[in-house]
Amino acid sequence: MNLDDLGWSKFFAHSFEAYRQQGFSIGRVAIGYRNTYILYSEHGELTAEITGKVRYRATQAQDFPAVGDWVVISVQACEGQATIHEILPRKSKFSRKTIGSKIQEQIIAANIDIVLLVCGLDGDFNPRRIERYLILAWESGANPVILLNKLDLCNCLDKCLAQVESIAPGVPIVVANATKDEGLDQLKPYLQAAQTVALLGSSGVGKSTITNQLRGEALQAVQPVRQSDHRGRHTTTNRELILLPNGSLVIDTPGMRELQLWAGDDSLHETFTDIETLALKCRFRDCQHNHEPGCAVQQALAEKKLDHSRFLSYQKLHKELNYLDRKQDIRAQLAEKQRWKKIHKAMRNYDKP
Repeated sequence: MNLDDLGWSKFFAHSFEAYRQQGFSIGRVAIGYRNTYILYSEHGELTAEITGKVRYRATQAQDFPAVGDWVVISVQACEGQATIHEILPRKSKFSRKTIGSKIQEQIIAANIDIVLLVCGLDGDFNPRRIERYLILAWESGANPVILLNKLDLCNCLDKCLAQVESIAPGVPIVVANATKDEGLDQLKPYLQAAQTVALLGSSGVGKSTITNQLRGEALQAVQPVRQSDHRGRHTTTNRELILLPNGSLVIDTPGMRELQLWAGDDSLHETFTDIETLALKCRFRDCQHNHEPGCAVQQALAEKKLDHSRFLSYQKLHKELNYLDRKQDIRAQLAEKQRWKKIHKAMRNYDKP
């Protein structure tokens, strides 16, 4: 495999140079299992494990290789094996907060150029969910594209398009029926050679079907959605980097039924530019957009110029990010406290006769 075909660039080459001089090789993570990884490399496809040093240094999930990562490796080519020594700095990453109470980042896909947000036009169509995905897409450092799939199940396309356009101004929107390979040709501008596209969306929106159509073969298994609630089953069980015939790369991901935010205020502002622009016209700089006099946001709501459900979504997501920020601060303070405890303990041990 040619590294350039896998998305290698000067950005990664610069970080790898010191390792190259030491005789190490490079690989890109295609699949990640619990303790092993499948890599693409100049030596072909390799099975790899991380060193004990990498495992020891890891304190969070983000410290382990993710699909799309470039990793520094030593290779046992005749055995098809490799050992991972380092992870190169990431150019971009799509992350969410880990499920549960832990305040940790979970990287879904790394070093991506395009985030393809897939949403079904069936009974599971949900503009509020698209807003959540958009926040994380803007945070990722990659460019978002929205793919509205299952056109054949939609009786109100114009209405759905208007809703998406209102919440994602300037974001490209593609409408398709993947089961019949209709509309997917509109993705060509975003599927360039050596470019990496991550397919993200809930279970049952058709990501695996899209991957199969782009690949030209039934590489990924597909399952029908439940007719009762239009929710899908987890067809894809592992994130996987897949090479397409045209030279582009696609990361197919399992459907996410829970998408907890891991982002900053800038990504919220980027997603809700309409509300943020209105807020600049409020009389008070610290306006909370509730009952303050001279609130431009409340005026827009009263005049039906701003959708009330969108404003409620903005408030909810704003509170969620503030809560995450507070928790991260507390976690950082505790980590710093533990660090100084270790330093003081080491100093006491050093001073003992």
